[in-house]
Amino acid sequence: MTTASEGAYVAGQPQLSGQTVVVIGGSSGMGLETARRAGAEGADVIIAGRDPDRLKRAATELGARGSAVVDANDPAAFEAFFDGLPATIDHVMVTAGGPYYAQLADLDHTAAVRGFDEHLWLPVAVAKHAVGRVRPGGTLLFVTGTGARRPGPSLAFAAVGAAALPALVANLALEAAPVRVNLIAAGFVDTPLSASLLGADLERRRERLRATLPIGRVVGPADVAALAVHIMTNTALTGATYDIDGGQQLLPGD
Repeated sequence: MTTASEGAYVAGQPQLSGQTVVVIGGSSGMGLETARRAGAEGADVIIAGRDPDRLKRAATELGARGSAVVDANDPAAFEAFFDGLPATIDHVMVTAGGPYYAQLADLDHTAAVRGFDEHLWLPVAVAKHAVGRVRPGGTLLFVTGTGARRPGPSLAFAAVGAAALPALVANLALEAAPVRVNLIAAGFVDTPLSASLLGADLERRRERLRATLPIGRVVGPADVAALAVHIMTNTALTGATYDIDGGQQLLPGD
């Protein structure tokens, strides 16, 4: 005789009903779409971000349980944010911050250090504050990229984060257990951040990916959100890195 495993899928039942999901970086892009998906699955959503106006609009759109303006690089404000959360939460996703791209000749030391802090120290800070507040079996979920896995001009600092985060997440999964810790590694995702980085080259990039990716389309925030919610609800997953790039890494030279 077999019994349903913990977290087993039940058809037609919201997968996050009654749970609280916190998304740091939840006012746009992948974070906003994950918050939207979590809410559709029955979760109470709390979002945090740096831009007050954008955060207010997102919270209103989502019908969020709460929102907070937080600079992840301000330790005191970050601690105060976690102290203000409900005593028990279920999942924390972090999409805040981003990689730092620069050639050595153009290196801005302050910006590089900030990039390292956002990509490497932020997960450590989140884990430190979340342990004891995230319930057993809940999730800490972080985001990195796949593009910097291949060497190239301007990619050195981004590559350090892409290489280091899977090892960091695996170790945090042991230290934070029974809270689960996982990492999403995304290729190109069609977000406002991508648009700001590529500028006039955005449409050219989209066209190339549509023509070359095995999936025949560009990866969007909704794809990442679907993966994020799956990781939250599948209680067998911890310490792992999940690539989502539409097969981009399979292509020579991409």
